[in-house]
Amino acid sequence: MYSYFLYTQAEFMQKKYQENHETDAQKILEPVKEIFLKLGQLAFQHLEKGNSIFYEEDLIKCDIDVTEASVYSGVCTEILKEESVLHQKKVYCFVHLSLQEYLAALYVINSFIGKNFKALKPFFGKKTLPNGLSLSDFHKKAIKKALESKNGHLDLFLRFLLGLSLDSNQRLVQGILTQTGSNPKCIQKTVQHIKVFKEKDPCPERCINLFHCLSELNDDSIMKEIEKYLSSGSPSGEKISPAHCSVLAYVLLVSEKELDEFDLRKYNTSEEGRRRLVPAVKCCRKAVLSGCNLTMKSLQPVDCALQSVSSPLRELDLSNNNLGDSGVELLCSALKSPNCKLQTLRLRECNLTDGCCDSLASVLRSSHSELRDLELRDNELQDSGVRALSAGLEDTHCKLQRLG
Repeated sequence: MYSYFLYTQAEFMQKKYQENHETDAQKILEPVKEIFLKLGQLAFQHLEKGNSIFYEEDLIKCDIDVTEASVYSGVCTEILKEESVLHQKKVYCFVHLSLQEYLAALYVINSFIGKNFKALKPFFGKKTLPNGLSLSDFHKKAIKKALESKNGHLDLFLRFLLGLSLDSNQRLVQGILTQTGSNPKCIQKTVQHIKVFKEKDPCPERCINLFHCLSELNDDSIMKEIEKYLSSGSPSGEKISPAHCSVLAYVLLVSEKELDEFDLRKYNTSEEGRRRLVPAVKCCRKAVLSGCNLTMKSLQPVDCALQSVSSPLRELDLSNNNLGDSGVELLCSALKSPNCKLQTLRLRECNLTDGCCDSLASVLRSSHSELRDLELRDNELQDSGVRALSAGLEDTHCKLQRLG
């Protein structure tokens, strides 16, 4: 889809500025190869840093003429950001973050094919990449780098990079790539590496992204395995492995089917398996995670789900988990998000003290909070905690109807 988008942009510019209208895809892309790769360099350098906006001097460093970039307004758009009261400074960004990730991947795969390893050195560390580096070893380095990201800012980039390594996808942008050609044996080695890596306890979100990566490489063997497992049914009492739990979460998320209830207790698996299933809360209206030995570290997918504009989550039960004050404070920042639609939150017996009550009170005072029902029984909140909550209840923005 993104390759086709670049093609349509190039075709549009050709029709607008040239008299002879070319129809061959490669010849349409060749004249814009340089600007697209420069934009890819800009995208790559700033994606690594976590930047999505760029100043004019950033474009100049990548040898991008500002006027030329503006011509390709479908790819790079100009916005204004007030730098001070006295003046405004032009800031640039890609029309969508995913386009930045795609162009970055296009630049990286082209640099690898052209053996321009110097361009990739900042990304892969201080060690010089060997000239004889195979595609599969290159993939391993990229996978390792993406998995090291705590917030997943390289997830989509990695999927694009692997997808663009396939010959079928390279043909779509052969007017931009220095050369094309993929090694099926290397691709298969990458597939096997991903399958082994997912067993090494990556966090649930990164593990799910590895399944997306397998899909990009046209490997659906694990999906078929889990579909067979679900259709045939497992013997009574058989435990689901952590790897299968990751696939189950992946299946639930990509199906885009909204669940009325997701009850983590119903899955016969280990604590690690349950941890890997937690991301599935993003696709349900009611999530029951009580008594599952979850800790603050398990809450990151819940935090993401609460802040997701597409999540239908309305009711969340985290009772009987050792979340502690720090876990609740993490949730509170998400509960104040304008995207959060949660109405019921159960935190019974979660090892809470008065230390988290100010954060909970700030949620009650937030104009964005939709919370109607909050359960805090069997926690050591003390009188000071109750006073803090009472102050939150008195705020005009408070929508809470029940505090138990």
